[in-house]
Amino acid sequence: MELIKLKILDGGGHTLLTRPAARQQSLVYRAPYHPGDYIALEIGQPGQYLVIQLEDTMPPALVYVQKREIDFPIPFGEQAVTYSPKSFTGDCHILRARFATAEEIAARRNLAFNPYDVHGDTGFYPHASANVETRGEAVFAARNAVDGVYENDSHGMWPYQSWGINRDPQAALTLDFGRPVTLDELRLTLRADFPHDSWWTQATVRFSDGSAEVLDLEKTAAPQAFPIRPRTVTSLVLSELKKADDPSPFPALTQIEAWGTESEQPVCQ
Repeated sequence: MELIKLKILDGGGHTLLTRPAARQQSLVYRAPYHPGDYIALEIGQPGQYLVIQLEDTMPPALVYVQKREIDFPIPFGEQAVTYSPKSFTGDCHILRARFATAEEIAARRNLAFNPYDVHGDTGFYPHASANVETRGEAVFAARNAVDGVYENDSHGMWPYQSWGINRDPQAALTLDFGRPVTLDELRLTLRADFPHDSWWTQATVRFSDGSAEVLDLEKTAAPQAFPIRPRTVTSLVLSELKKADDPSPFPALTQIEAWGTESEQPVCQ
């Protein structure tokens, strides 16, 4: 039987709290976090679907865990401003993790959603990365485009974090799923802090199977939906972003959604 272990550790790798491995975990940590602290999740066999909630003020997310152990650093300083001021603060924290049910795994859903995504090789998916992030600032990181926060009438710290492209016409955002998934719809929510912001009139999405979709975009704060021919892929790249003929040099992306299903259903977990 597959089991999960959750731990909270300090910057030196010393365990602050853990419990025996189980199929469903809940940790109540009655102390404030400190810089360097991180959450570790361990499973016996890589390639499992889990529902994780690493902070009780944030939503749970169904993720695909490709490694036996994954780490989530507690955000401080500049990294913390892309989260709610209520998140990771105070002296009582609840962390939860469990195996996803067969029904949850089989359901059509937004396969891009992961509010716990971070920079680097995380070992769990979906994962967003980009070749450009404005000034390297956390408020303009690629991960912001998959965190499920849609507020877009301003820019900067939470809840207005976005993917910023630093005025680079070659900017590209890569969304990795970590396993084959079948997509049938894309949705883009552009940042709409007009007139500070500009917008894109067109974008191209290239898929790992070699196919591509050209998306015609409008100046709107609402999510823009694009049904596509179903295809099975492991990743996609959003690029070839064409800016509107507008005085502002600042188009940006608030959210990208990739709707579909798992291409193969796991036998058991």
